Amino acid sequence: MKRILNDIYKNRIWLIMVLPGTIWLLLFAYLPMFGQVLAFKDFRIHPDGFFASVITSEWVGWENFKYLFSTNDALIITRNTILYNLVFIVLGLVAAVTTAILLSELLNKRLSKVYQTGMLFPHFISWVIGSYFVFTFLSADSGLLNNVLGWFNIDPISWYNEPKFWPYLLVFMSLWKGVGYGSIIYLASIVGIDKTYYEAAMIDGASKWKQIKHVTLPMLKPLMIILTIMNVGRIFNSDFGLFYQVPRDSGTLYSVTNVIDTFVFRGLMTLGDIGMSTAAGLYQSVVGLILVLIANYIVRKLDEESALF
Repeated sequence: MKRILNDIYKNRIWLIMVLPGTIWLLLFAYLPMFGQVLAFKDFRIHPDGFFASVITSEWVGWENFKYLFSTNDALIITRNTILYNLVFIVLGLVAAVTTAILLSELLNKRLSKVYQTGMLFPHFISWVIGSYFVFTFLSADSGLLNNVLGWFNIDPISWYNEPKFWPYLLVFMSLWKGVGYGSIIYLASIVGIDKTYYEAAMIDGASKWKQIKHVTLPMLKPLMIILTIMNVGRIFNSDFGLFYQVPRDSGTLYSVTNVIDTFVFRGLMTLGDIGMSTAAGLYQSVVGLILVLIANYIVRKLDEESALF
């Protein structure tokens, strides 16, 4: 015990530095886990407050989970959630790494910073604002795209009633918002690569492409694997704003825009069933944890040094 206290005293400065983050983590990440019990209860509000409501609510076991899996839309929302996230993970990785490499090759570093700033800007725009940007292009009456089609005597398209276009639009919007932030992470890693590797490659006569292939990409490999593993853990979670705000909650698009998060939100707004929404969140978290463990196990078997843990 004395040794532990001595270690705490020696590292008191560092412990004070991480204390705010630790408090935030306890309050907003671990304390709310108590509420997961609502997934197994028929939540009813009690006049004595939240804790009394949790304690007095009837225990219903797995009933809340049945709503999520027994509905006719269960297959559609699960399919959409998984397939969209798989596309986002693959294309997001390729686009972010490619963009980072291109930015690192720019000789004019001031221009490179301008590009970085411009590409990072969409990351800070909420999907509410982004949905209005999309609407200015896709509006049936005054949208820019329909105006362009009119110049070629092509009939205007009712974009918010045509599901076939939206898988491509949603993927494009996801890349538009996320590539800038992802590329900066990889760009920071590229900047940290020892320049002597490139000098040795140039002495051996390696072209720019071979330098990227045999130096840059292998050096980025551990970071790419770690970020991919973390993204796999969120494969059952969706960007709510992307799938709800951007399509403007159009009912005719539900077949291609309805995912687990939007389905639960609509169910919560319609039925007011907090237990059901908690069950869905718990289901997503548990499946995400399992997928992270599986992905990390596979990576550890292939390359132990590249595994997350």
